[in-house]
Amino acid sequence: MALPRTLTVSATALFAGAPAFAERVDSPAWDALAAIEIEEVMTETSYEARKTFPADLEGGVAQFDITGFAVPLGDVANVREFMIVSDMGFCPFCGNPEHGTALQVTLAEPIPFIEEGMRLSLRGALEPVTDPQTSQSVILRDAVLIEG
Repeated sequence: MALPRTLTVSATALFAGAPAFAERVDSPAWDALAAIEIEEVMTETSYEARKTFPADLEGGVAQFDITGFAVPLGDVANVREFMIVSDMGFCPFCGNPEHGTALQVTLAEPIPFIEEGMRLSLRGALEPVTDPQTSQSVILRDAVLIEG
């Protein structure tokens, strides 16, 4: 799948005026993800997640930069896959629709160690998840750590 668009958020914009150990990251990247609308339609026999993507995310973004806090999915050594959240108060697994946006990340190369709450700046290909059987809306693939 070709992803022709680029959305870049500068590290300067992400961290301008932020305290060294902020518990929340506000940025245009998180705002763009929060703009994805998901309508969950449930009947006695079916479930469907209807997703509406903003125009700039609809076909994916070839180069998407984002900073967030790590939420490991299992092992914390030699990690290739995890979640990030914009706010350490969010729980992506709690089932509460008010938990905020979470992003699944798959790295191009594993990192030696990850710790819950570790602040990471990443660049990767943001791809929409159009499967109507999940409320997951996007995934960041082939991501690399960038300076933040």
